[in-house]
Amino acid sequence: MGIMTASWYGPRFHGKITANGEIYNQMALTAAHKSLPFGTLLQITNLRNGKSIIVRINDRGPYIDGRDLDLSKGTAKTLGILHRGIVRVKVQEIVINSDTQPASTLN
Repeated sequence: MGIMTASWYGPRFHGKITANGEIYNQMALTAAHKSLPFGTLLQITNLRNGKSIIVRINDRGPYIDGRDLDLSKGTAKTLGILHRGIVRVKVQEIVINSDTQPASTLN
């Protein structure tokens, strides 16, 4: 997916309903994007410090020009960006192959 500009959101929205109908938990590992399908998993890497986390898209936004992702406060804390506000991040979609069956442990 490439390099994106990310910001974070938290206290003002905590406990409110997200665009997909969930109750927003500012400490959950989630993010908002303008068009990615709800439930999409993304690996987000802070380009300044190399910290990385996997998040789930559960909301829409950000609604400020020049920003691509709005991260939850919990995600921002994990990535070390709470005090920066806006950062450049590397974004990779995590695709789970639904055709893969777990190996049987019963022989």
